[in-house]
Amino acid sequence: MYTFFIAIEIIVCILLIGVILMQNSKGGGLAGAFGGGNFGTVFGVRRTADFLTRATTILATTFIVLALLINLFFLPGKSASSKESVIQSGQTSVPPSQLPPQTQPTPATASPK
Repeated sequence: MYTFFIAIEIIVCILLIGVILMQNSKGGGLAGAFGGGNFGTVFGVRRTADFLTRATTILATTFIVLALLINLFFLPGKSASSKESVIQSGQTSVPPSQLPPQTQPTPATASPK
């Protein structure tokens, strides 16, 4: 299941990159290099911008939701009986009885000149 969701995530990522690169920026951007300049003639300029904006929103939302879903439920090595970390449990790894005693630094004696 993990591999399936990772494959879907990669496909969504590649599609998102393509849709973003096809959008026209104020300076023309990379859209002209990848044929995005002629993309507006298929749907019309206004409908193309609406389509690309909607596609970007849908793909970005899908990307984020899949990333969270994979991380929360399908990450390998994660089990229901996972142990808490030392920080979460609030315990130190060494019991206080085994810690070395604290010593006060001695002031340096002044040497005669």
